[in-house]
Amino acid sequence: MLTNRRSFLKSAGLLAAAAAVLDPASLFAQKEGKKSGSKVMKLSFMPYDAQMRHVFTISNSSRTSTPIVLTEITYDGVTGYGEAAMPPYLGETQASVIEFLKKVDLSRFSSPFLIEDIMAYVDGITTNNTAAKAAVDIALHDLVGKLIGQPWWKIWGFDPSTCPNTSYTVGLDTEEVVKEKTREASPYKVIKVKLGRDEATDKMMINTIRSVTDTVICVDANQGWKDKHYALDMINWLNERNVNMIEQPMPKLLLDETAWVTERSPLPVIADEACQRLSDIQKLKGAYSGINIKLMKCTGLREAREMVSLAQALNMKLMIGCMTETSCAISAAAQLAPKMEWADLDGNLLIANDCFKGMQIVDGKITLEDLPGIGVEKRK
Repeated sequence: MLTNRRSFLKSAGLLAAAAAVLDPASLFAQKEGKKSGSKVMKLSFMPYDAQMRHVFTISNSSRTSTPIVLTEITYDGVTGYGEAAMPPYLGETQASVIEFLKKVDLSRFSSPFLIEDIMAYVDGITTNNTAAKAAVDIALHDLVGKLIGQPWWKIWGFDPSTCPNTSYTVGLDTEEVVKEKTREASPYKVIKVKLGRDEATDKMMINTIRSVTDTVICVDANQGWKDKHYALDMINWLNERNVNMIEQPMPKLLLDETAWVTERSPLPVIADEACQRLSDIQKLKGAYSGINIKLMKCTGLREAREMVSLAQALNMKLMIGCMTETSCAISAAAQLAPKMEWADLDGNLLIANDCFKGMQIVDGKITLEDLPGIGVEKRK
């Protein structure tokens, strides 16, 4: 009888362990000793204004702040964090994001693990509102990662040692301010320069930076070069000044002209404004060398992961980018960094009031840790 009892207890223990593996939320609860909460997903949100450290200027606009909406999804006593960041050209506002989020009813889903179904529903609420959708997607991924007890780079099976260096952005400005910004960028191994205003200003920007440092430069023209011959001349000029890639040199609708430039360019030409979502990628093959993925444009991590797979299948190069964001969205995007050739994840470094702690840059390189979900904590 004693032997049978021992066998029963051993079997019961194995069954319990198996059940925990099949139910990762249960396993995480045992590990953390967390108190069980409501098993109905609750979405909450609030507006937040990110204040820029410097006036941020690109080819067609300037700003001192970026409107953001922070989100939380709570389930079974665990909370996932997300955000929508909205520079003016996205066409979204705090009001439009909040109005969208009011329409999202997560209580219709039995579990946050149903990411595909949940985000298909969220995406179907309206045609646009991509940043608002990303705010739900990021919080959902953070929540699920926390329930599993693992970061998303590990869930996806990525190698964190392959993360690239991130660039540090220097916007259009006067020579003295550009020099100051360049000195601030000294810990970084790549400087991203915003060009596209006019030839004199563009060359002043590069020459001014080169008067301070010989650090590798990547260039974002923000659709500023309208003529293909001029664009190619500028690219050839930049190629002689330790520039390693060109992002969106021409307006996104000039696809044939951009293809002409890309065919002749000594540097990779990367689509930014021309590449919003998964459905854009196929038509960009041949016109661009690669794509820049931004969570605020593509509705979040679910679709971004699909964009990576499709671009790889088409032999297109990959870049991960950002808006002016807190460490919440930046850390979410960083989960994809191991698959990228270039990264521009400095949006949190450009603001003075980051309300999260997350992904760290060490010696210019993106580093990923074992913090579950997207790897962020709220600042106290």
